[in-house]
Formats: sequence, C-alpha cells, structure tokens
Amino acid sequence: MGWISSMTSCLEIALLLYVATIDIATRSIRNEICLALALLGIAGQLASPTEIIQSLVAAAILLLLLFVIYQRGMIGGGDVKLLVALAVGLPLTGVIQLLTVTALAGGGLAVLHLLMRLLPNPRLAPAGSSVVRRVYAIERWRHLRQAPLPYGVAIACGGIWTILSKGF
Repeated sequence: MGWISSMTSCLEIALLLYVATIDIATRSIRNEICLALALLGIAGQLASPTEIIQSLVAAAILLLLLFVIYQRGMIGGGDVKLLVALAVGLPLTGVIQLLTVTALAGGGLAVLHLLMRLLPNPRLAPAGSSVVRRVYAIERWRHLRQAPLPYGVAIACGGIWTILSKGF
C-alpha cells in the first residue's frame, strides 16, 4: 500500500500547486479540486480504516470551527473548503501542522502585500510582457482596490509542507 500513498501524495501536491496558481489568477477555489483532494486523502489511508474515521472526525470539527469564522466574514468559502478537504486525509497532528504552517505562510503573504504599498503603481503590462510583470501589474491593481489576499496560496503551502513531512 506504500505506492498508493506515494501516488496520492504526488497528485495532492500537483493539485495544490494548481490551486495556488488559480487562486492568484481568479481568487477562487474550485469545488472539483477540493473534492479530488478529499478523495485522494481517503485513498491514501485505505490501509487503515481507523485513520480514515479519525481524519473524518478531525475534518468535521475543523469544518464547524471554520464555518463560524466564515460566517463572521473573516475567511472565504473556498478557503474553508480547501482546508477541510486537506484535513480529510490527515490525522489530528497533521491537521494541526497544516493550520500552523498555513498561518505562517499567510503571515508572509500579508507582509508581502503590505510591502506592495511601497512599490510604484505599474502601467498596464504590454503584450509580450513576462508572466512576472503581468502578475505584478494585476496584483498591484488589486491591492490598490483592497482586494482580498489569495489565501489559497498560503493553504497550498501548508498542505504541501504537511504532505512532504508525512513522507512518501
């Protein structure tokens, strides 16, 4: 069963990289990706039904807590879905690690966005500009309009860190 766990981990990391990219571009997290991550989490634990039950209980508790935070407008719905989907495949210690690393990555993301205030206002990126130039122009424009942080990036960082630390 080791190779199944390794395959699911690789697929989860690929999906999290995709989520981070899409969240930067659109500020949304697709339901299908969250469902795929949850199913991969369960598939990675098929060898131990008790681990599946424990992770589902941890994910349910996390969902309840995050729903309260969501209702207060402090977190987006896509972020809730993504965190809970990742929690489905993790034991309680993994969920705690996921939340800790996500919070640290989110802090770094917030500092980066605060530093953007010091940068000059960009002009529109002309056709043929590098991806970095185009992303900078769009992010600076969003920042000037008080757009939310792409917190899916921080969640993806926390998820990748947690997946890598549990090993293949």
